[in-house]
Amino acid sequence: MQYYSTNQKAPLASLHKAVVKGLAEDRGLYMPERIKQLPQEFFNNIQDLSFQEIAYQVADAFFGEDVPADDLKRIVYDTLAFDCPVVKVSDNIYSLELFHGPTLAFKDVGARFMARLLSYFIHQEGKQQVNVLVATSGDTGSAVANGFLGVEGIHVYVLYPKGKVSPIQECQFTTLGQNITAIEVDGVFDDCQALVKSAFMDEELNKKMKLTSANSINVARFLPQSFYYFYAYAQMKRLGKADNLVICVPSGNFGNITSGIFGMHMGLPVKRFIAANNANDIFYQYLQTGVYNPRPSIQTIANAMDVGDPSNFARIYDLYKGDHDKITAEISGATYSDEQIRQTICEVYKKNHYLCDPHGACGYRALAEGLEAGETGVFLETAHPAKFLDTVQSVINQKVDIPATLAAFMKGTKESVPMSKAFSDFKAFLLGNPRKI
Repeated sequence: MQYYSTNQKAPLASLHKAVVKGLAEDRGLYMPERIKQLPQEFFNNIQDLSFQEIAYQVADAFFGEDVPADDLKRIVYDTLAFDCPVVKVSDNIYSLELFHGPTLAFKDVGARFMARLLSYFIHQEGKQQVNVLVATSGDTGSAVANGFLGVEGIHVYVLYPKGKVSPIQECQFTTLGQNITAIEVDGVFDDCQALVKSAFMDEELNKKMKLTSANSINVARFLPQSFYYFYAYAQMKRLGKADNLVICVPSGNFGNITSGIFGMHMGLPVKRFIAANNANDIFYQYLQTGVYNPRPSIQTIANAMDVGDPSNFARIYDLYKGDHDKITAEISGATYSDEQIRQTICEVYKKNHYLCDPHGACGYRALAEGLEAGETGVFLETAHPAKFLDTVQSVINQKVDIPATLAAFMKGTKESVPMSKAFSDFKAFLLGNPRKI
């Protein structure tokens, strides 16, 4: 499989190059040259398959031409060492719980898969170290850091906006040490993302360091996230609820919903998607107007969605060849204020005895307000509510138990490097701190 750039000005790349390099030479995002349709037999019997069996067949469609079957199966099965169950919330709305992995967030799937695939390619190349740069608005940093922790030949730099991630999220990537370096940027998520992209384009840096990204701009991060959409469909089919299925995705940098849309284009029987935004409603406004107008992000209680210029919009735009009508035929949007998010957390907890995190609350509310007659909705509960402890406890006026895995992170000593949002400072830091195997 070859991969092309969304900017159309870079040479085609192999999967190996696309994963190791992360971003194309023209600053575009890599896209697979074709999306394979899965056979109807797969969907006819999907309810009888395990999560790992489903994921392997999807992974084979993406990566099977480039990774031997035994290696790919090992990567997939090792990645998915936890469940992603569907849980009923109301009569026609279900939660896909994606917080059962090691860092209690949906990004565990993509991050763990990428760590294993990147390690596979590095071992083919020899001993040159790869430096992974990742910008995070919350859960990406912890998922990537833990996914790569201790992996030989890889050093991870996690860039996060000062004061704009939850304390628990911060502990999950600042207390690890070993091959993980946390960098606290005096800015917003978009500044962190800009530093990462600028690093990829800097000739001097790339001559002296082998760089890649573990953000959803990397094909090995966002494509595996399609696994749990297929698994959600399988679970809904077991329940007899798979017809007229609508999936709502809390959306920030848009890698998650993009992977779901890829699944739809592989044949996954989803009627439509809803992208739920917080106050950073750039994509929602695009759906309404046809004009994409990025702007600086603003801080909200659903911090993982605080993105003012979502990178993966380029993939959605490319997938639909820029046809606004085709995009709006398959994707609708919703946007909610902090107050509406708090209200939804409270109401769902009181009425349905289900505790949403702030991001999942956006997903639930969009379905509650947007489902049509005969439709069943699944929203993605993207992180454990305890990761947003202060917000959730203040809303429901009750103590929320902290899972043991989260509590363990909070006992560690936080270490991070303070950094301005100037690329010159970040570049100087990288060049002045060589890491050797």
